[in-house]
This record gives sequence, C-alpha cells and structure tokens, in this order.
Amino acid sequence: MANLRILAICGSLRQKSTNKALLQYAMQQAPAGIEIELADLSELPFYNADLAEKPASVTRLVAQAAAADGLLLACPEYNYSVAPALKNALDWLSREPNNAVLAGKTAAILGSGGGMGTSRAQYHLRQVCVFLDLHLVNKPEVFCNSFGNSFNEQGELVDERIQGLIQQQLQALAVLTAKIRN
Repeated sequence: MANLRILAICGSLRQKSTNKALLQYAMQQAPAGIEIELADLSELPFYNADLAEKPASVTRLVAQAAAADGLLLACPEYNYSVAPALKNALDWLSREPNNAVLAGKTAAILGSGGGMGTSRAQYHLRQVCVFLDLHLVNKPEVFCNSFGNSFNEQGELVDERIQGLIQQQLQALAVLTAKIRN
C-alpha cells in the first residue's frame, strides 16, 4: 500500500474529548503506510466571507487538507447534529476556489457520544459531505458510547470492539483512496 496522508479533524475542542481520543487511537495504531496528522481547530474563527485576508489558522488548515490524501472526521453530536467546530472547518475548506481542497477526496467518519453514539450527527455530516464531493467510507461505521466502559480513567480508548472497528475503517479508507487515485 502506498503511503497515505490523512488529515484528522476533531469536531470537539475539548482537550479531554472522547472524539479526540478516537483520533489519537487511530494515529497511534495506524496501519503501515498510513500517516495521520491532527488538525488544530482551537484558533479557527467562524467562517466570514467579509474577512479580507485569511487568518493564519485557516491558511494552516487549508495547507494541511491540500497535502492530505483523505480525511478522518471525528463527529460529536450536538443537539442531534454536527458540532459547530467541525462544520466550520469544512465550511472554510470548501471556500477554496472550485472546492479544490476537498472535491474528490476520501473521508471516513467516526464519533463518540451518548445514547446512539453520534449516529444522528454522522448521518447529517454525510449529507454535508455529499455536497462537498467527498467520497465516504460506508462501512464499518464507528459509533462509540462515551459514557460506558470504552475509555479508561486517562481518557484512552480501551474498548477492543471499537478499536477493531477503527482499524477496519482505516483499512477501508486506504482501499477507497487507492481506488479513487487510479
């Protein structure tokens, strides 16, 4: 498998976010040939077309996305929908001319939350991704309940089932990316 650069974007800004923990697990356990870089959204301003110049945080995010072969999106669920930080990052990226940073790229979605583990938000995010012309991994879906025993006291993912799903999802992302490249 050729080396793949994946940009991980976490929709939660909390330092101890379980969604960030999912991405950290993916980064630490990524299969050979997959390099995952975590985007920092902490200083990303809300999208505003009136800004005459892109802020440095936006320029950095655009450069990271442009260099990536695909995206790994950690999708928290806020009020049955996508978290504002994640949607805002995608809005900024989509404003590049001709959607050049996102169009045609591959992406995978995972998420940790209560009850149904961000399933509603993930399905909403899939609709957004269709408009952005991203090619999504369909299976496996990764819905993690953050209030069970999936994370230890240090906030690390310990649920072997979810770990396995993340491994499978990264492999599926690599396969889909290779197909899209050819």
